[in-house]
Formats: sequence, structure tokens, C-alpha cells
Amino acid sequence: MAFTLYSLLQAALLVVNAVAVLHEERFLRHVGWGSDQGIGGFGEEPGIKAQLMNLIRSVRTVMRVPLIAVNSLTIVLLLLFG
Repeated sequence: MAFTLYSLLQAALLVVNAVAVLHEERFLRHVGWGSDQGIGGFGEEPGIKAQLMNLIRSVRTVMRVPLIAVNSLTIVLLLLFG
């Protein structure tokens, strides 16, 4: 398998899918990344953990519908072109 732009985009799609399906109560809380952890005080810069949790929440919220379309397109392309 050659390293192409399509394989790089497909790998990125798999990573975004993996982030989108992380469940907060089932997985992230057991690891210590629940929604109640990492809350800073007023005026404090959020740490890397809080920023990653915000990124995960944002991906799950914003990318839900576009991921369905992109996954469907990827499946059709794989079926047509192998």
C-alpha cells in the first residue's frame, strides 16, 4: 500500500471518528478525564487537560452530522474504486 494523500485523509478521518465516539461516562471518567475534573478558577489559564477535553467535546458536538456524510462518501469511494 502506497502512502498517498487519500490514505492520509482516511487516517485523519479514522482519528476524528475515534474522538467522536469517546463516551464521557464510560471511558473518559475512568481515565480521569471526566467533565467535573480540570475546572480552574476565575482568571486562570486552562491546562492542557482542560483544553483537550474542550476539543473532544467540540468535535463530538460540531462534527456529528458532517462525519456521517464524509464516512458515507468514503465507503462509496472504497466500494467503487477498491
